[in-house]
Amino acid sequence: MARRTWSGSGLGWPALIRGARAEDGGRGSAVPLALRRCTFTETQYVTSRLIGFMRFPHLFQGSHQARQRRRVRLMWTAAFLAFTSLLPAFFKLSWAGEPRVNAVTPTRGAIRLMDGTLVAVHTAQGRQYPLGPMAANVVGFLGADGGLEGLERTLNAELAQGKSQTLTLNGTIQAAAEQVLEEAVKRVEAASGSVVVMDRHTGHLLAVANWPTFDPGAWAGTVPAQWRNRAFVDEYEPGSVIKALTVAALLEENLTSPAQVYETPMRRPYAGTVINDLVPHPSVLRTWEILRYSSNVGMTRLIENVPPMTLHRAFQAFGLGLAVELPGPTANGSLAAPDRWTPLTQATMSFGQGLSVTNLQMAAAFNVIANDGVYIAPRLSPDQPRRTRRVLRPDVARTMQRLLHAVIDEGIQSRAELPGYHVGGKTGTAQVAIGGRYSSEVFTSTFAGFFPAEQPRYTVTVMVRGAKREYQGSQLAAPIFRDITAYILSMNGALPALIPPPTTHEADEVGAQSDRAAERSARASREAAGPEAGPVHGP
Repeated sequence: MARRTWSGSGLGWPALIRGARAEDGGRGSAVPLALRRCTFTETQYVTSRLIGFMRFPHLFQGSHQARQRRRVRLMWTAAFLAFTSLLPAFFKLSWAGEPRVNAVTPTRGAIRLMDGTLVAVHTAQGRQYPLGPMAANVVGFLGADGGLEGLERTLNAELAQGKSQTLTLNGTIQAAAEQVLEEAVKRVEAASGSVVVMDRHTGHLLAVANWPTFDPGAWAGTVPAQWRNRAFVDEYEPGSVIKALTVAALLEENLTSPAQVYETPMRRPYAGTVINDLVPHPSVLRTWEILRYSSNVGMTRLIENVPPMTLHRAFQAFGLGLAVELPGPTANGSLAAPDRWTPLTQATMSFGQGLSVTNLQMAAAFNVIANDGVYIAPRLSPDQPRRTRRVLRPDVARTMQRLLHAVIDEGIQSRAELPGYHVGGKTGTAQVAIGGRYSSEVFTSTFAGFFPAEQPRYTVTVMVRGAKREYQGSQLAAPIFRDITAYILSMNGALPALIPPPTTHEADEVGAQSDRAAERSARASREAAGPEAGPVHGP
């Protein structure tokens, strides 16, 4: 290629870059000084200027390519800044020490009754309780951070994972029990109350009614006293209902018989104090009549030679003083160790003072009599295992069933009778201990029973505390039992019984039959054991 010497020629260097031809017009000053002093080929010069243009386009302000490159660089700068601003959020979501899969929070599980009726369900509006206050003390309620009371709290982990829960409660029986209890408590201005209805065969809790109660959908304006599942956690001294369990335990041990007679004055000095009866009765009573007249003096006669361990073991076999395994909190009650019993302690415990129970425990204990001597652990969920143990011989349990029929029909005047139907049970009234002393104004009214008497299907226990009037168990708790029983029988379409209820004469016959059966059993045991064997039962 030919060389050109640039020594002040008139062709300007920008024109050369654009490839223009021009004659030297004396504009040598347009060529850079460096070029005027050097000799370049045309190709070398153009190449050097193109490289400069690519590296420093801002020096060529009038160039179209420079403007395009400037816009591209601005766009890349903006994109880079936007990307770097998103990096922290990206790392927070995607990197937390290890790779993470996006999680989807499951819908909270529902709580439903045995027939599928929903009592708690999660909707777009939040947790809903379609039945309002029904079973609220059992179900509980949900707060912002999870379940706060009842099963919503106890089963919070399972429910939060979307696992629904089914209860054994029967909606119609639950509604009836709540209505009857509320009306009675309000009528006598009582402080609280509870009802438990249990299926004799399965141990299913068909109703758990409490008062006071609340609406779990509007719990914000309520107080903790309204949330308590009193049937499970409120402990009380059962009073005379425990006499049925005491007599059953002594029959089981062959330490008495239904027709055995005892001297029973209205007052008896015993263990440094005086035991009194309230209901007038003959001075000599048979065992079953001690139940009929609810005689405290008679109970001291029954147990005065019984070892404390025997009665303690029997009470524990009925479930007293022991935990009941259910979802949610339950109380154990109190039953002192037998080595701490004094003669007076044993006497008062035999008629229901000096120990405490819950309504749930009393239902399970009385159900032993209704269930032919077999204890069935209460169940609130059909998924709970069925746990049983034998407490009484079948013949003893059936004897107690018939005796308790007679107690209802011919015992202390009460309102538990249901014309045309046979029921069995026992009333109780106990003073409430306040500040370490028994109050003369605050009482617990109780009733425990079963029905139908011929073939028991249901066990019902009632407890009302702090009634201002009609506080006797026979006048307050018994009619609650009666009204709930009537509702359940009508619900099942049960017809009035054609067989008349047991009479005093029939109760005596039951006692005589039991005496003969006990004697045959004892004779057989002695013959089987041989001549050197001691007594099987007794002190």
